[in-house]
Amino acid sequence: MNDPRLSLAVAVYNKPEVLRLVLAALGRQSFTEFEVIVADDGSGPAVRDVVDEARHRYDYHFVHLWHEDRGWRKNTMLNNAIRSARGDWMVFIDGDCLPSRHFMLDHWNEREDRKVLLGRRVETSERWTRGLTVENVRRGAFERYGAQEWVDGLLGRSLRVEDGIRIPSRFLRKILLRRVRGMLGSNFSAAKKDLVAINGFDEQYDGPGCGEDSDVQYRLSLIGVTGKSLRNLAVQYHCWHPRMAVSDASWDRFEEVKRRGVAVCTEGLEKSLSREGTPRG
Repeated sequence: MNDPRLSLAVAVYNKPEVLRLVLAALGRQSFTEFEVIVADDGSGPAVRDVVDEARHRYDYHFVHLWHEDRGWRKNTMLNNAIRSARGDWMVFIDGDCLPSRHFMLDHWNEREDRKVLLGRRVETSERWTRGLTVENVRRGAFERYGAQEWVDGLLGRSLRVEDGIRIPSRFLRKILLRRVRGMLGSNFSAAKKDLVAINGFDEQYDGPGCGEDSDVQYRLSLIGVTGKSLRNLAVQYHCWHPRMAVSDASWDRFEEVKRRGVAVCTEGLEKSLSREGTPRG
């Protein structure tokens, strides 16, 4: 394909069967002018097999980036995805989050200069996740709510079920919906040039929780890139798994970043900056 309009980075670590579902959901997108960059943080060969299978099944262009498993290095791999991307606008999801049919379309249509788009996700129930199959993903059945999905929400087995309802009307979203301020690393997009301006993702984080989203949003805000809500657009469903705690080291790192208030990280797309914002001579 010619240079894609969007570059989609899918952050992956193992879970090949879930990734197969995500790639199936990408195969039914209403907007198709995108490439898929699988940013693989050291998965085993089963993930490679899923990606190779998808290359033959779906029409989008694939890049599979991989490095050796040496602990959590998601941000390193996301920086590799930025370097590899051919599109000027980048979308980021996780390898356990299923995009709805108009997910990429909404990220394309809603993009604005000096904005980062902030999507949401439905936290699905264990029952919902275990019932997924490639076939019902390809048919779009996973997007259609029945009584059981609302029961799961009422009983707290699923969270934010209402965020799974797409509302195309900007007027209705404005009058009905509360604002979104925080970034989720599993559903956001930004201009590649803006990510380059902050030196990408800070690789000094050694665990999940804030380095792949809150840190990026904060640094972007320091260069005048503000958030735009995609609540009830770019709908996404997060497959159930036990919750992971944010490490104390990650919180401490983020507090230090906010204390210093400098937009450009030292260890990102370019390495070994002598202090945040200044290249080493």
